[in-house]
Amino acid sequence: MVLATALYRGSHLVAGVVNVSQHQRDRPIQWLLLGTAIASTALVCTAARRRGRVTRRAVGLDALVVGCLLPFGAYAWGGAREPETIAWTMLLGGSASALAAVAFGVRGTAIAVALLVSTHLVGYLLVHADAAVTATHLNALVFSAVVARVLAWYLCRQGARLDAANHRALTAEAQRARYAERITHYSALHDTVLATLTAIARGGVDANTAVMRQRCAREAAYLRRLVEHTDGETPDSDIRAALEESVRAAEALGLRVTARYHEPPAVPGDIALIVAQAATEALNNVRCHAGTDHAYLTATGDAGRLVVTVVDRGRGFDAGDLTGGLGLDRSVHTRMRAIGGLASVDAAPGEGVRVELRWPS
Repeated sequence: MVLATALYRGSHLVAGVVNVSQHQRDRPIQWLLLGTAIASTALVCTAARRRGRVTRRAVGLDALVVGCLLPFGAYAWGGAREPETIAWTMLLGGSASALAAVAFGVRGTAIAVALLVSTHLVGYLLVHADAAVTATHLNALVFSAVVARVLAWYLCRQGARLDAANHRALTAEAQRARYAERITHYSALHDTVLATLTAIARGGVDANTAVMRQRCAREAAYLRRLVEHTDGETPDSDIRAALEESVRAAEALGLRVTARYHEPPAVPGDIALIVAQAATEALNNVRCHAGTDHAYLTATGDAGRLVVTVVDRGRGFDAGDLTGGLGLDRSVHTRMRAIGGLASVDAAPGEGVRVELRWPS
């Protein structure tokens, strides 16, 4: 509507420039009045561009100055005594009426149009315009507001319908994501917990062996994470699923991982994959170098950023030296930089290691 009304006003200004340059070029006051109309239009458009909509104050000032006072200025000081010489100032009233219909409510629009019709009627009576010309112009004033009002209403209604359709689509996509995640968990439960319980129930394995106890501990940790992630949470499926794969891979190699997911933001699938790969390397570093069998992984959101931390309470190392087979520089920092993220390492001998992954940086 901002663009439509600006183009409508532009057509009227072009007509004004043509009229003044052809018939009243020797009257400086006419050029001054035309400049006033251009300045008022620029004010309305600048305010609309700044706020994303036409503003009532700017439109009200435009309706008063351009729509109501300009014709009387042309008559009183510009020497416009005939309908042809005052017509270009009257023409601007149509776009002022349309602007008012977009900016104001029904009551405000009715008041603005009534004021414009009254002043323009007086203006045409002053120059003794033909009744048919006057009636045609007043009709254009009224229907400029009606057309603008109807068009604004239609666009708002279509926008509301589009918003509703987008909401339904997003809701359906969220439901599909939750369903896909549930199926993934069901498959994982079938291949892990259910398989372990079935083997124990059939007596095929000794539940008291160290290997079986470790396996049961890993699967209990997985069940705990699954229970903590309720269906009511917003699906952050890509990053959560990718990190869960990293955790399960580390657990399969004998590392105990306590994982917590505190509403991490949704991220694109390729970003989730790279972050999970960096987290996998951090977990591998714990398993191979930390001197402990327990790590802590946390995924959360911080001001719209994804933040993943991997912490251990192992032997630690000098944070100034990331060489010697730790793999953090190549596998973690490089991966995160490639996707516009950031990896930081906080470590000290005897105090463990904290690796933080942020996306975006």
